[in-house]
Amino acid sequence: MPIKRPTNAIIFIAACAVSISATAQTSSEIPAQTSPWQTCRGLSDDTARLRCYDQWASQQQPATPTSTPAALASNFDADQRPAPAPAPAPVIITMTAPEVHNCKNPRFSELSRFWELETGSDCGTFGIRGFRPISLSWIASDSVNTQPTSPSAANNAPTAVAYRTTETRMGLSVRTKVAQGLLTQEEPLKRDSLWFAYSQQSNWQLFSGDLSRPFRTTDHEPELIYIYPTDTPLPGGWRLRYTGLSINHQSNGQPLPFSRSWNRTILMAGMEKGDQFQVQAKLWQRLPENATDDDNPDIADLMGRAEVSGFWNADANNSFGMTLRHSLQAKASGSVKLEWLRQLGSSGFVGNNSGLRFHTQLFSGYGDSLVDYNRRRTVLSVGLSLVDW
Repeated sequence: MPIKRPTNAIIFIAACAVSISATAQTSSEIPAQTSPWQTCRGLSDDTARLRCYDQWASQQQPATPTSTPAALASNFDADQRPAPAPAPAPVIITMTAPEVHNCKNPRFSELSRFWELETGSDCGTFGIRGFRPISLSWIASDSVNTQPTSPSAANNAPTAVAYRTTETRMGLSVRTKVAQGLLTQEEPLKRDSLWFAYSQQSNWQLFSGDLSRPFRTTDHEPELIYIYPTDTPLPGGWRLRYTGLSINHQSNGQPLPFSRSWNRTILMAGMEKGDQFQVQAKLWQRLPENATDDDNPDIADLMGRAEVSGFWNADANNSFGMTLRHSLQAKASGSVKLEWLRQLGSSGFVGNNSGLRFHTQLFSGYGDSLVDYNRRRTVLSVGLSLVDW
């Protein structure tokens, strides 16, 4: 019988058997722990290797496409974009205080600025301001108290100290307003005020090297001051600008026998004529003390019971002053002080003058310091001062 050719089905079955045999043989040669794609690469038969790769690829998860910001922006509807955040308001910095609270505004008078008598010259409470001049001076005197004495037996120094008649003096004086509008609440323009002030004066024997340059004396003076504003016309173009009352303590803070102190209630008033002239007056009463504790029973008779100070601003740079104290008794005592102050430098701001002054003072009388309350001295002082006018 003639031999017939194998049919197509027989050929297909034979090819699959060969492929499976080759795959099994190759797979037995690859370690079990290899990854699937490495298994496919190890097949020697091209057909089997291609089929293996196809099966491995079909089992992989398609990667999620990542959109770039540019692509997202191009696909984003412009109408749906959020509105940009508003820009912050610009910060405006100014070195000029508003007129409603500017105690340096030159449109107001000198006394109004000093005591903040009006709404426009008010700088509020608890700010630090100058009171008396802050000063550093060289002084020379005709005598020096080497052995302080007092009518109180416990206040007489037992021995003398060889102090020099030349020394250095330092003055510190500051104040702060602690309350305002106490009695002028209904006044739209006036401002009464309550102040606390502290002043200190030290005499330093800088040139007494043989004595180890001691501080000969330091006086401390805390004070509580109430000021009431006025605007009363006076003859000659003057105006009464304020009246006031203060409680004053002054002490040198020393133990016996050098202790000196007194307490006073002081009535005060101030007037001015334009920007050139100011006069301020004080009248005080010493508060009584126990005779056994009184360090200086005759202090009011010598240092005085009243004081008048006058200043003349000759021009923008020069001021002249005179201060008189009097005991208000037939046996006159007290003191006189003459001074000249010249402005130095500039503050750098329009309308705000420098507070630095060159000063020269001449004092004669009692009370140049508390320890000298009962010693008449003539003292020349030259130096620098910071003033708050």
